[in-house]
Amino acid sequence: MKKIFLLFVAVCAYVACDPVHEDIGNDGHISLDELLAKTSVTVDKAPSGLNGNVITCTTSAPVNAVWNIGGKNFIGNYAWKKMKLGSHSVVLTAICADGTELTKEFPIECQEITNALTKYYIYGEDPAAEPPFQPGAWDAAAMRFSSTEGAHLPTIPDDVYFGLKTLIFDISDASGVDMKVMNGWWSNTYYDHVNWVDGLNELQITETMANECAKGGEGRDLDLMLYSGSMTLKSVYYEE
Repeated sequence: MKKIFLLFVAVCAYVACDPVHEDIGNDGHISLDELLAKTSVTVDKAPSGLNGNVITCTTSAPVNAVWNIGGKNFIGNYAWKKMKLGSHSVVLTAICADGTELTKEFPIECQEITNALTKYYIYGEDPAAEPPFQPGAWDAAAMRFSSTEGAHLPTIPDDVYFGLKTLIFDISDASGVDMKVMNGWWSNTYYDHVNWVDGLNELQITETMANECAKGGEGRDLDLMLYSGSMTLKSVYYEE
C-alpha cells in the first residue's frame, strides 16, 4: 500500500511540474472580439457634453494588460491618466496565458479641461531664485541636472526618473538650436541633434535614462549640451 501511495505522489508531481501536461483549458488564449467585449476605454464628459481630458481604461479579460497612453506604459487591468487637449491614441497590448499577444488601438479626442494638469517644477518656479540662463555651446556643465556638478539645474529626484515623466522645457530666444541629450559621464547618448524652438519643448525620460541617471540607478545625471546655436532656458517641469 505504501508503494502504491508513493507512486501516486510521484505521478502527480510529474504532471504538475511538466508544462506539456498542464491543462490550461479555455484560459489559454482569447480572441480579439472576446478581449474587446471585456474592455472599456472612456473619456470623462464636461458639463457642456464635450469630451473631457481624463482617460480611464479597464479590462476584465484573463490577460496581462499593458496600456500605452500618450506614449507611456501602464501595466495592469486598470489605467487612468489626465491628458492635454487634442487627439490621443490608447493602445492595449494583451498577453494571453499561452503567450498569444493581442493589440488594439483606441483613438481618443480630448476637447475640454475637466481635471487640470498640475505643474511640478524641477527648475524655474521662482524666477528670482532660479533665473533664466543661456547655456554656452559645448558647456556640458551648464544643463547637467546635478546639485553638485551642474552649473544651474538641480538633481532630478528618483521618482521623476523612474516615473518616466515627460520633462517640459520652456525656452525663449532660440536660434539654430542643435543639442545632445546624454548622461553626465558622456557614456551614453539618448537623443542626438535635438532642435528646439521658442516655447514648450518636451523630453521623454526612458527606462534606460532612469537606470543610468537616477541616484537609485547608476547616478550619472541627465545632461543636455548644445552643439551650436543659442537659447534661454526659463523653466523645466512635468505635468500630471
